[in-house]
Amino acid sequence: MFDRYGPDVLAAGRHPRAPRVHEVPGEPGLVVECASSGWCGAVIGWERTTGGWAVLLEDRLGVRRLFPAEPAAFLLEGRPATLVRPVAPGAPAAPARTASGSIAAPRGPARVARASRIWVEGRHDAELVERVWGDDLREVGVVVEPLGGIDELVGRVAAFAPGPDRRLVVLVDHLVPRSKESRIAAEVEQRWAPHVRVLGHPYVDVWQAVKPRAVGIEAWPVVPPGRPWKAGVCAALGWPRDEAAAWRRILGSVRSYADLDPALLARVEEAIDLVTGPSG
Repeated sequence: MFDRYGPDVLAAGRHPRAPRVHEVPGEPGLVVECASSGWCGAVIGWERTTGGWAVLLEDRLGVRRLFPAEPAAFLLEGRPATLVRPVAPGAPAAPARTASGSIAAPRGPARVARASRIWVEGRHDAELVERVWGDDLREVGVVVEPLGGIDELVGRVAAFAPGPDRRLVVLVDHLVPRSKESRIAAEVEQRWAPHVRVLGHPYVDVWQAVKPRAVGIEAWPVVPPGRPWKAGVCAALGWPRDEAAAWRRILGSVRSYADLDPALLARVEEAIDLVTGPSG
């Protein structure tokens, strides 16, 4: 069966726009782990070797080891990282990057919005996409609009009147086989392909797309069927019964793509490519 969600978007070569491993300045005191051996230590300094630059680490017992500064050779807070030499005073700075991991484009005049659109189910989805991909979307002139649910999606798409230069991608929560959402998605794609695509992720709600460790929890609670999911999450975590405050807490914990689950990353990156790529 075709995997709608795809493998880890962070895997090298999987997706042309997929964010790659972060480059992190190897400043003295930075604690990292060797990805291959698991050896952990703090950066002490840098040395030039016959094979290129290497970083000197010291563990908590004072043992020092030299490691080649190869791509993705280290783990920083559990995530792959490439250590680079710190920029010396007066030297050119490394290219700035957006929260999605893309190289930030020079600031220029505002772009006129494309006719093509990305639709998401609700306001929380739109705010999360803006949080991570906002700079990228403004650069390419793509507008993200919340739908407030997809029950009326067929009529909304018909009114949108998609075409070769007016493409539409709809990002849907909980798009799993034999669900109501999957039936609606199939009808929309059958009627308006190839100008409309419906992409989805397996989460009950976009809250789940934020990695638990980013929020400071061990895992997202399992909410019994029939109980409102967000209310169940707040109760299980001991949070106040205030879903708006809970969302502010969750959204505030997201600093970059590294705080999101790969399934959502892949779908949003794919959606941007579909509405900005050459017309088919």
